[in-house]
Amino acid sequence: MYKILFLPLILFILISGCSPEYNLATNKEEMIYYSTDREVKIGASVDKALSKDKEFKLADDPLLQKRVEDIGKRIVDVCDRKEIKYYFRVLADEEINAFSLPGGYVYINKGLIDKVANDDELAAVVAHEIAHIVARHSVKKLQAVMGYSLLRILTSQIPKAQEANWSADYAFEQIIMGYGRDDELLADKLGARYCRLAGYDPSAMVSFLKKLQEVNRKKPLQPRSYLKSHPYVPDRIRTVKQELGEDMNFDDFINIEQVYEHPLQ
Repeated sequence: MYKILFLPLILFILISGCSPEYNLATNKEEMIYYSTDREVKIGASVDKALSKDKEFKLADDPLLQKRVEDIGKRIVDVCDRKEIKYYFRVLADEEINAFSLPGGYVYINKGLIDKVANDDELAAVVAHEIAHIVARHSVKKLQAVMGYSLLRILTSQIPKAQEANWSADYAFEQIIMGYGRDDELLADKLGARYCRLAGYDPSAMVSFLKKLQEVNRKKPLQPRSYLKSHPYVPDRIRTVKQELGEDMNFDDFINIEQVYEHPLQ
């Protein structure tokens, strides 16, 4: 009962210091109640934790690290968010993967770097991850998680709590799954734009996405799932082509491929 009474107060405290903020990446005013300082601290904390995790071992290759850093700096110079410092890490992992954290942290696996044909394709990957940070996708996901936690507090105090909690779980899953597709497409769109502005060939993003498509087609088939956290590769290629003003072909409008986890997150 007390938790129900205090819930509006908790929400008021969270939202009271929050005002609409114009996001240059999305061209919209958004409610962000994580300050930039707090976002950076969160990213630094997670980065520190990852540095102690054996599964995220850094690659022992200074030249590879410098290559990624040099590309990253060029992308940062033209991106829409320069009030934070960006950090680039090369992980000694052979999986074709890359990801980013709040506050400016970008991780690229050695396996992905070995797969790119040139710096243009690597720049496309780096730019995609920087775009996620620019658009504050991780921060907005954290806000969704916090909102979900408050919802669980509320539903745990009412009759048929188990049924209500299932609904809350489903709602939370839908939040994450729902905007995940849009976030990925926006990161592709911005990434291609940043590549062009930084002097890299933006069409390299298309060539790399096609490469990912071929790699994943060779993997064992997985059970088809209705819920997908990422869009089909053809959707992503079409989005990039639209950003670059390139001509479309028939394949750009057909999504026939197996379900898999896309490396670029």
